[in-house]
Amino acid sequence: MALDGIVISSLVHELNETILGQKISKIAQPENDELLLTIKGNSTQHRLCLSASASLPFAYLTESNKTAPLTAPTFCMVLRKHIANGKITKIYQPGLERIIHFEIEHLNELGDLCKKELIIELMGKHSNIIFCNEDQTIIDSIKHVSSAMSSVREVLPGRQYFIAATQGEKTSPLDVSASVVADILRQKPSTVVKAIYGSFTGISPLLANEISFRAGLDADAPVASLSEDQLLHLANHFCWFMDEVKAHQFDPVIIRKDREPVEFSCMDLKEYADYDIEHYDSISRVLEVFYAERSNYTRIRQKSVDLRKIVSTALERNVKKYDLQLKQLKDSEKKEKYKLYGEMIQAYGYGLPEGAKELLAENYYDNNNVIKVPLDPTLSAMENSKKYFDKYGKLKRTAEALNELIVQTKAQIDHLESIQNALDIATSADDLVQIKQELAEYGFIKKIRFAKKEKIKSKPFHYRSTDGYDIYVGKNNYQNDELTFKFATGNDWWFHAKGMPGSHVIVKANNEELPDRVFEEAGKLAGYYSKGRDSDKIEIDYLQKKNVKKPNGSAPGFVVYYTNYSLTIHPDITDLTLVEE
Repeated sequence: MALDGIVISSLVHELNETILGQKISKIAQPENDELLLTIKGNSTQHRLCLSASASLPFAYLTESNKTAPLTAPTFCMVLRKHIANGKITKIYQPGLERIIHFEIEHLNELGDLCKKELIIELMGKHSNIIFCNEDQTIIDSIKHVSSAMSSVREVLPGRQYFIAATQGEKTSPLDVSASVVADILRQKPSTVVKAIYGSFTGISPLLANEISFRAGLDADAPVASLSEDQLLHLANHFCWFMDEVKAHQFDPVIIRKDREPVEFSCMDLKEYADYDIEHYDSISRVLEVFYAERSNYTRIRQKSVDLRKIVSTALERNVKKYDLQLKQLKDSEKKEKYKLYGEMIQAYGYGLPEGAKELLAENYYDNNNVIKVPLDPTLSAMENSKKYFDKYGKLKRTAEALNELIVQTKAQIDHLESIQNALDIATSADDLVQIKQELAEYGFIKKIRFAKKEKIKSKPFHYRSTDGYDIYVGKNNYQNDELTFKFATGNDWWFHAKGMPGSHVIVKANNEELPDRVFEEAGKLAGYYSKGRDSDKIEIDYLQKKNVKKPNGSAPGFVVYYTNYSLTIHPDITDLTLVEE
């Protein structure tokens, strides 16, 4: 879990820098397991979002507001009663646990100054938000945990709050020397990475891998395989890493692969140097962006699961059919042999004895070389000849039909692969609407009648080149057709990955001569938004739009062209600017 104790330490440091000493002006509970606190200072306002979701617990500062239910839940009402307008006097993290304590001063009904504690525990399925008196007696919690639910700790009003021993006697990494770290690791019969995160609080496997990487060691190597010098070297890097944490030398980052967020941390992750790394000034912003985008990617994948299955099933079926058709076409090549046999029997079979099993004949098509023609002894010479000519005719008709069917099946495969590519690059639920319509229109799924036609909100990607030229990328076949044949003008430039499914890319030339860099950047986009995006090099075809034609009756996205330029690129679009619309 990337949301480890060190990330929490970074967040606590940020909260102390921003909201410490300020007052809670509003308390809302937009979700069953989520709080949104509006906190105001003399001239500032912040929103603190706290979630105890079992699948996605988090805490961060945000500028976004959320709609609260008309009737506030009980826990929200309890908080409003006690700490509305309360002042946050202390924010701390016990050890490097995934827990944040907020000490709050407020006035009670009698006007006396009182203290309360709001505690958020960010521990996966055990996450909770707990409200306590100054003496750690629980007043209420966002999730009630009875003895029937947990034998370790009850979280109920009136019970005493304590931290469950979740860390299994792990050591705090903040105050240990390199020799102590080496001694602890030496005793672990496991890999280096497991020994690190299994021995010290607050360290996730992600950071354990990072420490190993900085030490130049294989994280998956057994600790027992390390020499004493390597072990001490690892321990020194561990302590240097923790010195950065203690000095609050945080560098919040999000790691992306193909624009998808894959990891985040409050520390610079040197082991991911080959990935796209985005640096932020705030760990709150990292958490907000990462969780929002990961949630979106997860949601899109879940929504597209059925469509992906339909496409992959149809594609698999058509590939099998295509292979069978090619095999049958190859088998039909025997037709010329049967035609020759028939002709040889007609030419030389007049003197065959009754019941003959073969005919030896001079092949006048091949320098009169003698060939052996098998015969059915129960048939006459002319009947054998007719039999071979019938076989020839049947195979000839089969070959003619197969040549046409193979073209149709290959077109079907290309169409399905283009839809598969569109599913791969879809970034929102709106992008799936047109894909679903295309599948219905071409009979891959049943047409669904809607009382009201779904509004198309999905638009092509819009990039701006380094030199200021607008570049558009179709997200699906309908958008590809729209871009190429309705949006682009004759002198605009058209790009596409050679010989594979991919997006149509249009550069608006504005009747100007384009710089070479624009061609390279448009080529990168054509490569990235194609089936070959993971390749090191891709060949890109490009030409002016006026030379791109669409055959009558062809599937959406299908075009032909007879003259083009080519370039070879690496499909890396890290430096290209996506225009938000």
